[in-house]
Amino acid sequence: MDVLQLDISGRPQAWITTKEAAVIYASDGVAWTLGSPCHVMRGGLQRVSGLQSRIEVHPIIAVRGAVPSRAWRQMPALSNHKLFARDRHVCAYCGHSFHPDDLTREHIIPTSRGGADSWMNCITACRGCNGRKGNRLPEEARMSLLYLPYVPNLHEDMILRGRRILVDQMEFLLASVPRSSRLHA
Repeated sequence: MDVLQLDISGRPQAWITTKEAAVIYASDGVAWTLGSPCHVMRGGLQRVSGLQSRIEVHPIIAVRGAVPSRAWRQMPALSNHKLFARDRHVCAYCGHSFHPDDLTREHIIPTSRGGADSWMNCITACRGCNGRKGNRLPEEARMSLLYLPYVPNLHEDMILRGRRILVDQMEFLLASVPRSSRLHA
């Protein structure tokens, strides 16, 4: 289980391990938290009180101070895993759902014809449709797109990374995902 790390303003920064979160708690670096504690870490016994040290880790933590990140300014990295998740494992040409092993990254404008390997030029296609379209534009192949590509925002990207996301984390992230996003479907 990972913890969603935010900056103090609530902007997602990274997925971190519970151990990394515990270090932030121990160094008094947590500004605020969301959600019920999801993990308890126990340490040694305190010499004076005899009590065992304990840190309750929440699923979402905001870190004090400036957290170095340009993630909110940058376009999310494109990967097949995130592309297929964005498109809900549905082929943009035939509309059928497929297992990821049967999907391909399809370039609307083929790279051999100057098309970019980018979120706005890539969609999910089954192997059959991708082969049928080949090195042509969709209109040349007489194939219509059933949905349009888009660039995921930072909150969508955090969801698309494919972590095991807890309910509190998903609710927080979805609150900043546009209603038009396929992640709401």
